Amino acid sequence: MKIHEYQAKDLLRQFRVAVPRGRVAATAAEAEAIARELGGRVVVKAQIHAGGRGKGGGVKLADGAQQARAVAETILGMTLVTHQTGPEGRLVRQVLVEETLPIARELYAGIVVDRVSGQPVFMVSAAGGMEIEEVAATKPEAILKMPFDAGYGLQPFAARQLAFGLKLKGAAATAAAAMFIALARAFVALDASLAEINPLVLTSDDRVIALDAKLNLDDNALYRHPELKALRDLKEEAPLEVEASKYGLNYIKLDGNVACMVNGAGLAMATMDIIQYAGGRPANFLDVGGGANQEQVRHAFEILLQDANVKAVLINIFGGILRCDTLAAGVVEAARATQLALPLVIRMEGTNVEQGRAILAASGLKITVAASMKDAAEKVVAAARAAERVSS
Repeated sequence: MKIHEYQAKDLLRQFRVAVPRGRVAATAAEAEAIARELGGRVVVKAQIHAGGRGKGGGVKLADGAQQARAVAETILGMTLVTHQTGPEGRLVRQVLVEETLPIARELYAGIVVDRVSGQPVFMVSAAGGMEIEEVAATKPEAILKMPFDAGYGLQPFAARQLAFGLKLKGAAATAAAAMFIALARAFVALDASLAEINPLVLTSDDRVIALDAKLNLDDNALYRHPELKALRDLKEEAPLEVEASKYGLNYIKLDGNVACMVNGAGLAMATMDIIQYAGGRPANFLDVGGGANQEQVRHAFEILLQDANVKAVLINIFGGILRCDTLAAGVVEAARATQLALPLVIRMEGTNVEQGRAILAASGLKITVAASMKDAAEKVVAAARAAERVSS
């Protein structure tokens, strides 16, 4: 689950991670009042779930309260386009108004989970303010990594080693080490999947402060943090993804024209790959899960068809826990309810596959049954191309 920058900073502040003074505002008048409280020069930052806000015009400096109001009026209500939003952009509904700081250096600090070792890894770099992916690609040696045990946390010696690796000394090194320990504690306690401070700034008076903050929380651990569920901003998520989550479906919209319904994340990834290999473009990732019932299959089908870009549908199911007859019954029900007019290709194997095929054959619907994944991909891509030619 993604959260806004101001929410991330509110959480980190509870763990004694130093962040700039400031508050969120939903109106220009609120931004003016906050700037007046802070005094002096402030920064006004658009709050959306995407990076690159500054390059898109969503982060601006303001000299005093009146200018902060004017800047907020410009940013609030704008559709901010960044490299992470896509060309459609995101509507800005809130801004964060913060104090400015006397910055001496910009650094980077982040924590992710290493899937190989099963441990969190603390990363720091002197290349703060840059996109860490670019640093990793062009200068991987500029990133220092320190795995740590989630149960014991980041130890003081490891935190100091990271600080020294950034060429920090004296009070600055001590402040950075304390910051790193606090950030690691927050990462574990909040069940985060990502913590990123970019930039982490060293001020001219040797303070170390999280100028920006990004936290992603593990959806699977939210049952342990009921208070964090309230931080979810549904307006920042794709409507179809929100709709899918109501039924326990894992759906991510893509920009292709071949809709996919699959059970199991691995099979879903393989299905998208083989569609690409056949020359097509998947319209989504949709994993209905191994234990989906007939109602969930129907809802999944309805969600797929709400994407106006979809020209053909591929259903690829291996019937283990989700039996093929359950899938077939759900698909037939959904196809009839939605008066399906798009080409539909189904490839299924596993439990009760013959019963499932019999249900499809008896439905009277125009459904193409494929013999293999390769066969299914080729048939659905051809069908999507034919539908594209007709519509154009």
